[in-house]
Amino acid sequence: MSLILSSAPHIKTADTTQRLMLNVIIALLPCAIAGVLFFGYGAAIVLAVAVASAVLAEFVWQKLTHQKVRIADCSAALTGLLLGLCISPVTPWWVVMIGSFFAIIVVKQLFGGIGDNFLNPALTARAVLLASWPAYLTTHIAANGFADVVTSATPLASSFSTMNLLLGNVPGAVGETSKIAILIGLAYLLITKTIRWEIPVFVVLSTMATSWILGSDPVLSILTGGVLFGAVFMATDYVTSPMNRWAQIVYAIGIGVIIVIIRKFGDYPEGVTYAILLMNIAAPLLDRVMPEGKVYGHSKKKEAKA
Repeated sequence: MSLILSSAPHIKTADTTQRLMLNVIIALLPCAIAGVLFFGYGAAIVLAVAVASAVLAEFVWQKLTHQKVRIADCSAALTGLLLGLCISPVTPWWVVMIGSFFAIIVVKQLFGGIGDNFLNPALTARAVLLASWPAYLTTHIAANGFADVVTSATPLASSFSTMNLLLGNVPGAVGETSKIAILIGLAYLLITKTIRWEIPVFVVLSTMATSWILGSDPVLSILTGGVLFGAVFMATDYVTSPMNRWAQIVYAIGIGVIIVIIRKFGDYPEGVTYAILLMNIAAPLLDRVMPEGKVYGHSKKKEAKA
């Protein structure tokens, strides 16, 4: 008979890292399918290279550092898939591979592996690629040939119909254009209780409200660019977002406000990546100043003497 020793609290749940990662991967499949349908084999190559190189990077790193190989938990595959979905379908394979290696080795493994990184690995890699090879990351192709090639960080033009914006029939990143596919993924994540509703809802609401205050179209603000994709799949990352409910709300509102400020006043027309990364940094502080529930070991306040 063996004894397992662990510190309190002792909470048993059927959820495992692998199950949670698989849930997010399943939720991303509609975005991946839409991206391949609209952008063709180039998008499929980007996704395949991103996922394969992320898994390879984690396998090789853990082997070289004599760690237990944990690629079966699917976290590396999820990081690669997220990276592939948030970059252009014409990004060269070697740039995609560098991005996956950076996300896994520098952002994740050098900080201790899964659960210890303080920035979202896929978004950090995207930011590094955008700074290093902006021409590749900002060149977008037409979806099914309905538009000319567009060169911009993420197309935010209002020249597309609402239906095309919802379907994803516009130039953009592989998985960010189809809002319907993103909403299907959101529904799955909520039904399976993989994420809570606060972060995606308040990112969207704060983006719309800030856009309206600053004189922009609030509906167009979420139908263009990567706001919805970032709100559902990036901002909700367990490791880099706050744990407490009120902290999550403030975190989400901060993301929406920063997105619009960057779009409105910055030289860069899209600010989702940097907004989420900035609030990733603030997440531990928000959890600290906005605690939720009782902390183990604290005594009750003494009643006032009569």
